[in-house]
Amino acid sequence: MAFPYGTALLAVPAVGAAVTAFLPAEKPKVVRAVSIGVSLVTMVLAAAMLVDFDKGEAGFQFVESKVWIKSLGIRYLLGVDGISLFMVVLTGLLFPIALLASGKITKRVNAYFALMLALEAALMGIFMSVDLFLFFVFWEAMLVPMYFLIGTWGYDRRIYAALKFFIYTAAGSALLLLGILSLAALHANSGADLTFDLRTLMEWDGLNANTARWLFLAFGASFAVKVPLFPLHTWLPDAHVEAPTAGSVLLAGLLLKLGAYGFMRFSLTLFPQAAVDFAPLMLTLATIGILYGAVVATMQRDLKKLVAYSSVAHLGFVVLGTFALTTVGIQGGVFTMVSHGLTTGALFLLVGILYDRRHTRQIDAFGGVWKAAPKLGGIFLAVTFASIGLPGLSGFVGEFLALIGTFVVHRPYAILSAAGVILAAVYMLWGFQRVFTGEPTGENATFADLNRVELTTLLPLLGLSLFLGLYPKPLLERVEPSVKALIAHVESRSDHHSPKVAEEGPHGAAVPTSPSSEGGHD
Repeated sequence: MAFPYGTALLAVPAVGAAVTAFLPAEKPKVVRAVSIGVSLVTMVLAAAMLVDFDKGEAGFQFVESKVWIKSLGIRYLLGVDGISLFMVVLTGLLFPIALLASGKITKRVNAYFALMLALEAALMGIFMSVDLFLFFVFWEAMLVPMYFLIGTWGYDRRIYAALKFFIYTAAGSALLLLGILSLAALHANSGADLTFDLRTLMEWDGLNANTARWLFLAFGASFAVKVPLFPLHTWLPDAHVEAPTAGSVLLAGLLLKLGAYGFMRFSLTLFPQAAVDFAPLMLTLATIGILYGAVVATMQRDLKKLVAYSSVAHLGFVVLGTFALTTVGIQGGVFTMVSHGLTTGALFLLVGILYDRRHTRQIDAFGGVWKAAPKLGGIFLAVTFASIGLPGLSGFVGEFLALIGTFVVHRPYAILSAAGVILAAVYMLWGFQRVFTGEPTGENATFADLNRVELTTLLPLLGLSLFLGLYPKPLLERVEPSVKALIAHVESRSDHHSPKVAEEGPHGAAVPTSPSSEGGHD
């Protein structure tokens, strides 16, 4: 019998959260040690799943299926494929780092770390659920700990930011639940058994075109809020700025990926023709988000807001690649999700370090920091290069694939979006210049450099970004079979035909044989 990775990845942080909640808050070192230990065990399990994953298999692996509510056709159904695998691994990686970076938390320490572990369990459930109802349970479960993490341990306007985050997410979730229940009911009314199994529902072709479009919009509204797509992005800067540092790391590294993952996992598989029909709209919104996020980021005086708006731009590339509906584009989207988690997670850690030293995030309050703190300046510059997509680092690979995958079928969107890469260099390097270069004055002249704990949280993220930038094949070759199967499914159930691709590109990515092979709908 295969090892139940899914259950283990849910149970370890969930049990850890329960244990941590009952530990005495007066012993913060014990609380931190237990929670970090639990998250490290979860990370090892995720790494073991990665090692055991069959890179040639396109379908779900490590499937666990048990009857949960028999009368409603709801099952405890878990599994991972190439699209979800690296989101599980990224979750396992980021939580120990976020917990290690939470050393400044002194208020209700046991509650804080328990909520963090509960959030990890919920995120693991989202990425591994194959039953739609189970997915929704975890989707809602994720909202509660994040709300309290922002509202209790955030900064000055934390209550406002937490409420805004909750309202946006809850509104989207209501539409998602309506869409899930409607789809299951329509499937049952066709004479089939009531089920929420994604594998069964995606093979059903009984939906008429108009119904499929309405259901796509119901699912898509919830996912668009989470990406967030323009113009549903306004909760993000507030949540990022007011969240504690670890909360910002997890928001950027994982929670923003939920919407893009939802589009890939559910919208394209359940409503392929509707996805094709709405692709021009989604591409337009993605392009606007890329350019808008970049322009607004350039205007920010708060360094944390600058990084927050950069996330709007980066996630635009994910949606762009996804709705190009090409193998290369979706591979680029998945790669960008992983890369963004590494680079923007590191940026928020660095901004948190600056705030801990100076108790301000205003860019004009800094200057010359690199001279006083050379390790901090060097790592910040390296992470900046990774974020803006310098070749040799992970940001380049994901955005390049997303743009190439879009260019072969929707050239205007790709050309406009490419301007976002240039703008990213402008706002990130300009921000770095103002904070780190020049002669330090006042408190900046005695700025403390990185300590061992801070280096421990940053170096793994930067190292993985460099590794994937130089050698992306281990990720791409595990993603590609599932992406090809997804594209084949969309093509078989819609009028979409993507360009033919070569067997493999230089780094393991499928590559279009000719830009002239156009199959999209502009």
